[in-house]
This record gives sequence, C-alpha cells and structure tokens, in this order.
Amino acid sequence: MPASSLRRGLSEDIAIRGAWPDAVDRDWAWGGSTGRGARVCLIDSGVDPEHPSVGPLSGSWAAEPSSDSIAVVEEPPQDPCGHGTAAAGIVRSLAPECDLYSVRVLGAGNTGTGRALLTGLEWAIEQGFELVNMSLATTRREFVAELHQLADKAYFGGTLLVCSAHNMIMESYPWRFAAVVSVGSHEEPDPFTFFYNPRPPVEFYARGVDVEIPWAEKSVITATGNSFAAPHITGISALILGKHPELTPFQLKSVLYMTAANVGMAA
Repeated sequence: MPASSLRRGLSEDIAIRGAWPDAVDRDWAWGGSTGRGARVCLIDSGVDPEHPSVGPLSGSWAAEPSSDSIAVVEEPPQDPCGHGTAAAGIVRSLAPECDLYSVRVLGAGNTGTGRALLTGLEWAIEQGFELVNMSLATTRREFVAELHQLADKAYFGGTLLVCSAHNMIMESYPWRFAAVVSVGSHEEPDPFTFFYNPRPPVEFYARGVDVEIPWAEKSVITATGNSFAAPHITGISALILGKHPELTPFQLKSVLYMTAANVGMAA
C-alpha cells in the first residue's frame, strides 16, 4: 500500500460532515453574520485600539530583537505609522464583532526586516488564528523558501493568509504563493464588491482605490493601495467564518470564489 493512501473501508473516517446548499450565495455565506467568533491577526505596523474606527484589541505583540535573534513579545498596543491601524479599521468596518489581534513587525516609516516578518508570521500560525492579514511583502529572495513553508503550514493547519499584492510589478512574497489568498485593488466604491481574477497570481480584486481609512494620531485619510484591498477580503472572510466556523482554508477560498461579483453563482 503506497504511503498517504486510503485503505478500503475507511472512507467513513474522512467523511465531511455538514450540509451545503445547492447554490452557495452571499446570503448563505455571511447573511446575518457580524464576524463574532472569528479571530483575525494583523501582521503589520501595530494597531491603535484608541482610534474610534478600530476599537478593542484582543491581544498585541511585537517581533523584537532579543540578543542574537528575534522574539515575539507582548506589548501595549501601538502603531508608529498608521498602516496597521488602517487595515484593522477596514476589517472592523466589515466584521464589527470579530476578535482582532496585532503582531507588529514594522516600525516607524513602515520599515522592518524579513526576519521579523518570518518570526511574527510563524508565531501567528502557531497560535492558530483562523485569519491572518498581511498587507506587506518582502522582495528578499533569501527568505522565500522559509516563507513558502510557513504559507503551506498555515494552509494545512487551518489558518488562511490574506496577502496584498505588491503595488508595483515586481517579485515579492508571500502573495505569489498558491496557499494564500492574494489581493489586488479595484476602483468600485462598494466594500462588499470583490472579483475573482481568472489570471493569477492575484486571485481577487477588492476595494483599494480612494479608500477612507483610519490613520495615525486618530486621523482619517483617503489612500490607494493593495494594502487596503486585502483587509476587505479579510473582513468578508471573517463574516463567513463567523457564520461557518468549520470551514477549512480550502473551503473558505472556494466560498470566496463562488460569491465573487463576477462569478455566475454570486447573488
């Protein structure tokens, strides 16, 4: 019998429980959901929970240098530049009752290291967060193999990574990996309008042009970027998981596909 094979008579052991509708539409996917029960971790520049568009955090950590390595340590919530606060505010606007967590891997000026990114991501995966929003990427080739392994570990372990595509045409990661949900921007004003892209590596387009977002020092600005498209998909995913917490990353990606505005089964 080959390795990783299923023996005769054991199919009941892998039966997928739960009924699915004849058509997966938006009402089935997230109708009536507020995102309650879904845990969303933002790997970014931190989050300011005092911003009126964000509200409380369920936990706050940072990937900080520790002797000759980097460790994830608990810290009071902070965001030195506003980028993570923007992502958190977008998620909260769509899924107001989801649980938000922050892992800060960027500092002032939105700068950070690839090693801090890897350390923060690995820690978030080990915590078992259902959703991780990554509105950032690295171009450093020496981190690609390890980052790819972490993306697969997340996918197989029940964590869906939602990652923004780079704003310029260049090789960067992890958004290019098949195990993540990669997101680019569109210009439509409706935050619930998103499209499936039949020509990957960008899989979905979500609102990301001229978006009003919370920013540093309790301010609100209008900005454009794929960084702000990704948390729209994260927020919608939180709504779906709030209603259907049993979904695996594969199933959740499938539901996103079937409810995209340009797919025939969308309502």
